[in-house]
Amino acid sequence: MEKKLKKVSVNAPLKKRFLKCWQLLILLLPGLIWYLMFCYRPMIGLRMAFYDYNIFRGFAGSTFVGLDNFKTYMLGPDFIRTVKNTLFIALWQMAICFPFPIILAIAITEMKSKVIKKTVQTSSFLPYFISTVVVCGMVVNFLSPSTGIINKFIERLGGEAKYFMVYPQYFRPVYTLMTLWQTAGFNAIVYIAALMGIDPQLYEAAIVDGAGRWQRIRHITIPGIIPTVVTMFIMNIGKMVKVGYEAILLLYQPSTYSTADVISTYSFRVGIQNGDYGIATAAGLFEAVIALILVVFANKFSKRLTETALW
Repeated sequence: MEKKLKKVSVNAPLKKRFLKCWQLLILLLPGLIWYLMFCYRPMIGLRMAFYDYNIFRGFAGSTFVGLDNFKTYMLGPDFIRTVKNTLFIALWQMAICFPFPIILAIAITEMKSKVIKKTVQTSSFLPYFISTVVVCGMVVNFLSPSTGIINKFIERLGGEAKYFMVYPQYFRPVYTLMTLWQTAGFNAIVYIAALMGIDPQLYEAAIVDGAGRWQRIRHITIPGIIPTVVTMFIMNIGKMVKVGYEAILLLYQPSTYSTADVISTYSFRVGIQNGDYGIATAAGLFEAVIALILVVFANKFSKRLTETALW
């Protein structure tokens, strides 16, 4: 006969609960080790923000400067530009890249043809797995003034070819559309899963009552995924200031710094190219603190407005 599993109270001693669930904890161990090694251990290096750090002398041989690195960054000529660009690019992404996967998920689940549904879902999902380097290379080639397909199309319509990547005013739209194409299908999976969890009987009852498709979407579909939308919104708020700096590094150039240079790219340029590790770490730490503040405020606002929050 199979042994019956005994329930362990949440008030039981920690050792007893650990022994009861040791198999699950072992499954958790590889992920926990990965996070400790690659996410939390590197945080020891944040001390560099308070030192005039020299990579050859280490912390012992470097001069402690306190908040001087923060003052150098925040009082420097690049501070306003990098903060403004970070916020503007983040707002572009929140306004376009965040709602579009929700619309895409609803559209996919509402499709009647299984063939079209699978085709749309697969074709929108695959770009996420293309390397960022390859995607940026595609964008540069498509916008090339001599051989790019976009400029060829403009010339056919009687327009003049432009090298879009050297004009500051085009960087944010180009970057946002590229990000939308690459991530929309993957981000829609979360909302599709949430839509699958809505009770089908609600739709059946709505159809019996004479509700049309748009009424069902408005009164059943959207309210049913609001908790998921709020959770994803708060998580995206935390990633706002990151804005995918790898792609920006691959796309921007000195002529577009005025609209493309963000905190992360500034930190990379100052630290890796100029060797000012203290200032670069201070800029990165400033970015992380801003992200934390945004998440806390977004969570409180969400809890007050919708009664749904992460904590």
